[in-house]
Formats: sequence, C-alpha cells, structure tokens
Amino acid sequence: MSLILSASVLRVRDGLPLSASTDYEQGTGVQECRKYFKMLARKLAQLPDRCTLKTGHYHINFISSLGVSYMMLCTENYPNVLAFSFLDELQKEFITTYNMMKTNTAVRPYCFIEFDNFIQRTKQRYNNPRSLSTKINLSDMQMEIKLRPPYQISMCELGPANGVTSAFSVDYKGAGKISSAHQRLEPATLSGIVAFILSLLCGALNLIRGFHAIESLLQSDGDDFNYIIAFFLGTAACLYQCYLLVYYTGWRNVKSFLTFGLICLCNMYLYELRNLWQLFFHVTVGAFVTLQIWLRQAQGKAPDYDV
Repeated sequence: MSLILSASVLRVRDGLPLSASTDYEQGTGVQECRKYFKMLARKLAQLPDRCTLKTGHYHINFISSLGVSYMMLCTENYPNVLAFSFLDELQKEFITTYNMMKTNTAVRPYCFIEFDNFIQRTKQRYNNPRSLSTKINLSDMQMEIKLRPPYQISMCELGPANGVTSAFSVDYKGAGKISSAHQRLEPATLSGIVAFILSLLCGALNLIRGFHAIESLLQSDGDDFNYIIAFFLGTAACLYQCYLLVYYTGWRNVKSFLTFGLICLCNMYLYELRNLWQLFFHVTVGAFVTLQIWLRQAQGKAPDYDV
C-alpha cells in the first residue's frame, strides 16, 4: 500500500525542526529511516532544493525554499508527482501562515508545532486518492518534475553513519569541530558583501597610489621608497581581509586582527600623503571588515534536535 508516513518542516541553515507530524509509524523500518532525517537535516544547506533519498522500502523527499525545508517519508511505491505536490502544498501554506522573519529567528525546536494540524489534514487527503483527484491538478507538477527531476541523493553523500569519523565528517574526538580543510562558513549577509566590496575598493586605491609613487620616484626621486612599500602592504592587507571574509582558515579571527593592525600601521606611515578623511575611511573600512570576519563564523556540527 502506498502511503505518506510522516512529514517535517525544518530550517535549512542549521536543521532546526520547526514543525512535524506527530503520528508517524512506529515500525522498525520507519524508525530506521528517522536517522536519515537527522543526517539530511545537517546537510540541507549543501543539497539542491529538490531531492529524493531512497532507503530500501521507503523514500525521503524534500524541497527547500526561502531558508525552510519540507521533508516527507513515504513508501517506495508512492507516486513521485503526488509526493512533491504534497510538499508543495505544505510550502505554500507555511509561507502564507508564518512570517519568514520568525522562522529565521526561532531558537526553540518545534516552535510552530501547531502547523501539524495542516500536515495531518493534507496527509490524509494525499493518502486517499479518491478524494484527492478532484481537488488538485497534477499536470503542472508532472511537467515540472519532468523538466527538473529531483536530485537523487546517494548514501555516501550523507557521510558515515553511527558516529564513524572520516576526513569529510565530524571529528567527534576533537570537541565536535569539522576538519578545517572542509569547513564551511555561515551564509554571507548584506553587511558582509558590503564589507567585501569596500575592502576591494581600499585595496585598489592603495594599488593605484603605489604605482603613482613608483612613477614619481622614477621621475623626480621625490618620494620615499618606503611609501611604495606601505601602499603595497596596504593592498595586500585589504585583499587578505577579503580572503578571510570568504574562506575558513585556522586562527581566522587572530589573522583578521593582525591584518587590521597592519592596515593601521600602513596608514600611520602614510599620514603625510593622505588627509584625515582618507585615513579615517581606510581605517574604518578595515575595522568594519574585521568585524564582519568575526561575525561570520564557521558552521559547526548541527545540533541533534531529534528530528
């Protein structure tokens, strides 16, 4: 018999469960699939927005949109078009009912548990094809799935199960931190993007002034060669701040503060060649970028919310 067994609504960035059906089956096979829910919840930010995971006699399907993921467990013979139509209905109702700002700031698991009432009603409809056929039009969903089929997740993409570590997984013996070679940063914010652009601008200004200083030195021997070094060091510091803002490295925060210190020293040395407003702009941008580097921390192991 083809059935939808359970459904959950989760936040993409950290896997926080926002709501879930409360009457899921208690069979051994279904309970085994619950662990895959948890593993998928930790990797939602890294996966496409429409996916399917086949786990023997059961399939897990989910879609993601606007930072929220809608996940369901069904039997292997449940039609694909009905599964994703079900998820699409959950998505539309959830977006209509709840302000996305609330979902982004939620800190408590299942803080929208009342949405379970809609999940239950919709699940009953989709588990009764006779009552369903006259109420929805599946042609659009069929065409969408045909043009853009769901991504098929393989078991190896979920990583090792049962806490076994590897080069790509969580190092449980290392206080729950991920290997720095594969660490990801939190999604960039608008202020982070602005900081990146401003840092590039400062680097470009320093580079231009550096070339002008070289030209002046060759023509009239009027500029101190140390000024050229200061300009190019300032350029390198700004570009390195951009790198730290985008990529994770060890001792990232310490490096950002040291880089900011180098920017301050360069501008102190260039005091005679810049007015106060120029000095203020370069130092302020350096401080702003350093703050954004500090705020954009690495994504650690997602908490186990018992999804």
